Amino acid sequence: MEKLSTRSAHQDCERKQGVSDRQRRGQRRDTTTSHDGDIESGEELCSFKPYESKKHQKQQKKNKDSNRDATSKEANSFVGHPKSPKKAITGEQEQEKVKKSKKKNLPKHPEEEENREGTLSGVDTQVSKPKFSKDKKIKNKRGGSKKQVFESYMTSEEVSHGLKRGELIQGQLRINPKKYNEAFIPSPDDTWDIFLDGIVARNRALNGDIVVVQVLPREQWKVNSREPERAHSTNYTEEGRVVYIVEKKHSRAVTGFLKFLPDKRFAMFSPVDHRVPRINVPLDDCPENFSSRHGDYNTTLFICRITDWAGDSYFAEGRLAKTLGQAGEIEPETEGILTEYGIDFSEFSDQVLDCLPKNLPWTIPPEEMRKRRDLRNECIFTVDPATARDLDDALSCKQLPDGNFEVGVHIADVSYFVEQDNILDAVASQRATSVYLVQKVIPMLPRLLCEELCSLNPLTDRLTFSVIWKITPEGKILSEWFGRSVIRSCVKLAYDHAQSMIEAPDKMFAAEELPPVDPVHPIDEIHQAVLNLHSIAKNLRAQRFSGGALRLDQSKLSFMLDKETMMPQGCYVYQYRDSNKLVEEFMLLANIATAHHIYRRFPELALLRRHPPPKAKMVDELQELCDQLGINIDFSSAGALQKSLNNTLGDDEYSSARKEVLTHMCSRPMQMALYFCTGVLKEEQVFKHYALNVPLYTHFTSPIRRYADIIVHRLLASSLSARKQSTFRSKQASHCNNKKTVSKRVQELSTELFFGVFVKECGPLDSEAMVMGVLDQSFDVLVLRYGVQKRIYCKSVGGLDSFQHRKVGKKSELTLVWTPEEQEKLPVEQIISVFTLVEVQLKADSVPMKYSAVLKRPDNRSHSFLCCFMIQ
Repeated sequence: MEKLSTRSAHQDCERKQGVSDRQRRGQRRDTTTSHDGDIESGEELCSFKPYESKKHQKQQKKNKDSNRDATSKEANSFVGHPKSPKKAITGEQEQEKVKKSKKKNLPKHPEEEENREGTLSGVDTQVSKPKFSKDKKIKNKRGGSKKQVFESYMTSEEVSHGLKRGELIQGQLRINPKKYNEAFIPSPDDTWDIFLDGIVARNRALNGDIVVVQVLPREQWKVNSREPERAHSTNYTEEGRVVYIVEKKHSRAVTGFLKFLPDKRFAMFSPVDHRVPRINVPLDDCPENFSSRHGDYNTTLFICRITDWAGDSYFAEGRLAKTLGQAGEIEPETEGILTEYGIDFSEFSDQVLDCLPKNLPWTIPPEEMRKRRDLRNECIFTVDPATARDLDDALSCKQLPDGNFEVGVHIADVSYFVEQDNILDAVASQRATSVYLVQKVIPMLPRLLCEELCSLNPLTDRLTFSVIWKITPEGKILSEWFGRSVIRSCVKLAYDHAQSMIEAPDKMFAAEELPPVDPVHPIDEIHQAVLNLHSIAKNLRAQRFSGGALRLDQSKLSFMLDKETMMPQGCYVYQYRDSNKLVEEFMLLANIATAHHIYRRFPELALLRRHPPPKAKMVDELQELCDQLGINIDFSSAGALQKSLNNTLGDDEYSSARKEVLTHMCSRPMQMALYFCTGVLKEEQVFKHYALNVPLYTHFTSPIRRYADIIVHRLLASSLSARKQSTFRSKQASHCNNKKTVSKRVQELSTELFFGVFVKECGPLDSEAMVMGVLDQSFDVLVLRYGVQKRIYCKSVGGLDSFQHRKVGKKSELTLVWTPEEQEKLPVEQIISVFTLVEVQLKADSVPMKYSAVLKRPDNRSHSFLCCFMIQ
């Protein structure tokens, strides 16, 4: 097995609360801070379902799952310091015991991921073994018999007939990251969830797999027998079991640790993600000295691939793929994340690189130049994060004699270099998106394209697609032009530069205050263009929101990294400013214009992006909760919701925190935005983008990092010329959706990884926090200083004498009783409900890269503080 080299150097990190502007420039553009509407679409903020797999869950050995303890009132209900793992179960006899008592084989841990399915609407549900499973005996390899653990799968013919008759349901499996015995698939109309109770009901399917489910007879449902307040969510009404796996979306690759089993020819592999079964691995796959020195590998992280999972065993079979390195180090952990989520981070092959231009430095061929509109003398510039190297969009703004403006959005013409159906195109299509980690980018295209030939670098001739409008100062579009062009960016501005220009409209900027500028265009000309764009963008934005658009903002954590070790030296909540909004408005405008253009030309073949409305049942539940909290929120439309969120949430220093908590609550019912082919969906009504409140939308502005944009560019090129019409398979839209979802999850895990390191190196960290949701033995908080969300388990709170849960309707409340610090004093009560302000301390766990939020004892000022308010 290959051994990954890792960095182990650690440097002292900064504990300063403030971050200088120069430090903030290190923010890299990524899918959550891009300016073409990813945040606007709601997909970045919706209840994340298809790929919720949480590799890095905090392990907790004291916690007991509800199916192991029928008297427990909330499984995974508290956090403590992890104890040493119990001895793994081995041998057929012990596996039989596992069959009788799952607590012998299921890891005990409270996963720390925010549960976006049940945080606000209820508490964790009790789970017990499904009744449909029958004890069957089969012959084992030694000639004896073993009980069948899992039901045999139906045949494809049985499944096909069952689906046609409506007796079976197909959907994507998602497993609760906090309680791995709970799983769900959406109903056919996606209005509720079908509940799968226990690992047997999942029948060897893993998170993200496309499965076929048979609904159990009503008398076998356990949902209705649960206490109402214990329901994880009232958003499911039926229970079922998996009878067929249509597609194994899960990579079957997992990271974890090896455990030596005496007198066995295999070792036990324990995945970090507890929703994946333990795996028997041949000793021949293990390191050469593993049997004699297995203790040396207790903290070594491995990658294992599942090769088989027999129906008579709770354990899968697998092979070790790689030794990553020491758990807790950034590079091994990062490679584990990438491998587990199926991200291709290999170097591009020679065959792929052979598709690139050979004669470097490359220049635009004269014959190509003649086919394009020459814009090289125009004042065109880029605005990006200071560290960005893949510059795929540029802006221009020129005032016309009649007082109107000629505004241009110029996008890198990646499709010129990526010819359809060659091997470079095949690889880009498979990767589908660049993946942005904290410390690096996994590019969709070779770096020669990403950072040089396609990147709109300053003072260099570059090929582009341009959309140019004649537009009034108020933002009314008078005319529109699409075409292929050639530009020469006059300067690479960072967001900080553009922001400085916006904030100082009368200032004369000196050359040394900006990056190198083309002498053809004076600094004042660039400054005025930025101011004009800002003025128009404000009007466009006001029109969008008055027209019913919705934006759900949530905090994004950013890091300052040491240039040599790439270790986090500091972190801060990224500020979304006017310069970001300026760029975003024109990217949205270009995407909307392109969507209309290609749909008019190719009504059966356009690749568009739709955003379905939020799930009605979840909205109804949230409406009930808000009503009980005294919050006047209107969910009738995207625009109505936006207006509600814009109303004042109090007038104190915590109003922005309340708004973020409320935004998080409102984001849970939101669905994912999706690419689709217009020929597949026949009703134009479903083309609509809910959050943007526009009938047609697509992605056109980021072809360097998104393959969907390349498809759109090809359609646009076909519409502008008489050449052969571009085509694409509708399956590619689905693939782009899957890859975008995975990319987003990997990015989140990378952020969590780095913040875990930051807490370890700089902690403990104190901060105020606001309660976001309350369960019966735990509650979720937003840590205000860092914008992270954590769950606090009451049973792990030191100094707590007792606690009591109360729930009326959808509103949950915990009363915490603190043991008095002095004997003669009375106990202190603290009420925990949504919007309660508390003090927490973030502390590193003994589990590598993990940290906990520890609730601090309330003082006289804050112990009974409740943020009660009404939205006017």
